[in-house]
Amino acid sequence: MFGYSSYMAARQHVAELALRHRLPTFFTWRDHVEAGGLMSYAPDIGDLVRRGAIYVDKILKGAKPAELPVEQATKFELVINLKTAKALGLTIPPSLLLRADHIID
Repeated sequence: MFGYSSYMAARQHVAELALRHRLPTFFTWRDHVEAGGLMSYAPDIGDLVRRGAIYVDKILKGAKPAELPVEQATKFELVINLKTAKALGLTIPPSLLLRADHIID
């Protein structure tokens, strides 16, 4: 079974392989960047959880799930790992750094 600990080990391994082969990586989730990936751009998980809680509240108060509107993510986060960029010999443009929600040094 592929559990959370296997997932964590796999993301670390992918980041290490990419760095060893000097491949810049762009991931969906922030935790890959924290493990050594270069960048990620994805929906903000905290925002998705909060919005999901609103739906749960409505359902618990009697709303029919089929009648609730489908929503798309509206808040996204850009995460950049400068340590990885430096190891790859890349310079991240200042304009991109200004747009980043989180920068890992």
